[in-house]
Amino acid sequence: MIMATSLGYIESQVFPRVRNSVPTRAAEIFENCFSDTLQSTVTVDENDSAFMVTGDISAMWLRDSTWQLYPYLRFLNADKHLQRLVAQVSRRQQAYVLIDPYANAFNPASNAAGHQDDHTMMSPWIWERKYEVDSLCAPIYLAYALWSRTGETSHLHDFEQVLQTILTVWRIEQHHDAQSTYLFERDHPFKPSDTLGRNGKGPESGFTGMTWSAFRPSDDATAYGYNIPDNAYAVLVLRHAAAIVHEVHHNEALQQQALELADEIEQGILTHGIVSVPGIGDIYAYEVDGLGNSILMDDANLPSLLSLPFLGWDIDDDTYRRTREYILSPSNPFWYEGACAQGIGSPHTPENYVWPIALSIQGLTSNDAGEREQILKTLSQTDAGTGLMHESFDVNDSQSYTRPWFSWANAMFCEFVLNYSGFDAD
Repeated sequence: MIMATSLGYIESQVFPRVRNSVPTRAAEIFENCFSDTLQSTVTVDENDSAFMVTGDISAMWLRDSTWQLYPYLRFLNADKHLQRLVAQVSRRQQAYVLIDPYANAFNPASNAAGHQDDHTMMSPWIWERKYEVDSLCAPIYLAYALWSRTGETSHLHDFEQVLQTILTVWRIEQHHDAQSTYLFERDHPFKPSDTLGRNGKGPESGFTGMTWSAFRPSDDATAYGYNIPDNAYAVLVLRHAAAIVHEVHHNEALQQQALELADEIEQGILTHGIVSVPGIGDIYAYEVDGLGNSILMDDANLPSLLSLPFLGWDIDDDTYRRTREYILSPSNPFWYEGACAQGIGSPHTPENYVWPIALSIQGLTSNDAGEREQILKTLSQTDAGTGLMHESFDVNDSQSYTRPWFSWANAMFCEFVLNYSGFDAD
């Protein structure tokens, strides 16, 4: 791998402040994780774009690569090397969207690596073609983050075309059963959630105004096609995109299209995505189908219900507060408690395994100093001596974990530590 940026500013300005703000072990893990992304995950090509592996899988996920860079965004104006790196990754993400907006993970070249035997419209560029709404949110989010913080526009050359492509897909997927041609089936899936039912068509849905997703941010199939965290994320990035095309491209028609779709999706969430739970009140569902069905849970991946204020969703604080209490309790079927940790896990990983990503987001969305301190302690004591975060670990034995190298988890830990240390929020 090519180290895409120096560590000079980080080592001289960031590390010392963190060391003075958190316990020694937390600071050691932070420095290891914060350096790892820059030193080990990025390869820059001759076209001034950058391929970013997710970790121990040699592919670039649109979603993961955005969150992998998230903790660095606050330093863009202080470190021009970081600014250039984010622009390089953003250009690569946008190029991938134009190759196939239904794909979630890509190869560094047209080398036919990955799941080429899946029954869907694969190409040699694609590692995996699981359609996920958040995979299209991520490139907009990163492009906006760079532009809004620095004024940089070199990465926005193709942004109008990228946005129009995304708008077209999300409009089609508002009417998935009637209009979409997307199909996905995997022979001999490792688990049932690795493929779609109904001959690859996926879960049936009625119109809600939201946009349908085949898979969750975990890459697991949705139970019901309208994933609420994904749609909330879409509302946010559509408004970001509208600002870009208005200010940079002066494209008022495209701006209006983005804003209109954002309003429709938001209204769909408020109308169909909130359910009443006896004894608790109104909370956000995790998924609904527009046909009267919903699922009450939260998943450890990002976006999640837990992460809504982290993403910028603040429509109804009382509804979020009740939702948070619900999902951080045994009411959530993926809440686990054990001898060394308690937190949110995922159907993507074994039972009783919690995710450092979810623990970090819990800390980032908490106003309770004691809760935040306990989460930092838990994360610092459950790395199994590796100096890195993992995808998940057993709540009763942190030596048992999944994925030895998962850069997204490293990034979310770093974001929590920076927040805990008093660095300005993103």
